[in-house]
Amino acid sequence: MWRHRPSRLHGFDYTAFQRYHLRFGTADRRRIFTSPVVVSTAHAQILRACQAHGFALLAYCFMPDHVHLVPQGLSPDADLRRLARVAKQQSGYALRRECALTAVWQVGYFERVLRDTEPTERVVRYVLNNPVRGGLVARTEDYPFSGAMYWPE
Repeated sequence: MWRHRPSRLHGFDYTAFQRYHLRFGTADRRRIFTSPVVVSTAHAQILRACQAHGFALLAYCFMPDHVHLVPQGLSPDADLRRLARVAKQQSGYALRRECALTAVWQVGYFERVLRDTEPTERVVRYVLNNPVRGGLVARTEDYPFSGAMYWPE
């Protein structure tokens, strides 16, 4: 865990029709995303936050101690900082209430702004292949806690 929040890009406003790769870590790197109930609770709240704040969730992957997200802004006022704050707040609250978890998320998050020339499919593939790289499954399609709006070729 880091002592300070990761800094955001200086001069970039994180709004509008941008695509991002986000990673939220769990508090103390605890392995909380190992049960379908916990994952579905968090996923539902993250989706709810995306819909409420003008984002499509292109892909996600819940690893045991962190989650990868690929959101894309759908409107000029889609604000990634607000999305990240609300998604963590709502999912943390739901996980504490429904799953009796405490201190769900690390402070801050890591983000990467995808360049206009960067293919979305490459980032989606990277996110979906995390369980294979982590040694959790042999094939991407065998992992139960990830998904995408479309499957990259």
